[in-house]
This record gives sequence, C-alpha cells and structure tokens, in this order.
Amino acid sequence: MDIASIHNWYEKAVFATVMQQAQNFPHLLENDDALADIACVALNRLPPRYIRHDVDLAFFQTEQERTESERAVEEAVEFAIGFVQARNAMRARR
Repeated sequence: MDIASIHNWYEKAVFATVMQQAQNFPHLLENDDALADIACVALNRLPPRYIRHDVDLAFFQTEQERTESERAVEEAVEFAIGFVQARNAMRARR
C-alpha cells in the first residue's frame, strides 16, 4: 500500500496562510520556531481532511464548503498568531 501520498489538506492551506498573515508581523518572519508553533496551533483547531491528491478535495467540495474551509483556515491562523504571541510574551516576562 502506498501511503506516501496521503496528507492533511489543511496543511498546505495553513502554511500558506501563516506566511501571508505573518507579513503583518515582521518580527514573526524572522522566527521559524514561532511560525511552526503558529502552524501547529492552527492545524489543531481544524478537523483533519486527509486526501491523496489536492484535486480530490476540490472535486468533492461544493463552493460553499470551499469558502467555509478557507474561512476556517483564516480564523484558525489568526487565533494561533495571537495565542503564540501571548505565550511568547509570558515567557519573556519570566
């Protein structure tokens, strides 16, 4: 069985959105650990959507489902940026 092609559809969407939203926070662009933490927090807020090929999900989703998925990614990343920044600020105070 070839399982190498199986992946969570949200991963690519979250990674791209993290990089897009990080443009508004220049200090994050220089911090790979924070970006990875943001991606993990965001992914943990989303339901898993495992697929073999990206086209699989595009084919089976309605336009409304696609829009909802994109909105969910945006919201998860926004939350994650705030969460990670707050956590890092608390660490800095110690």
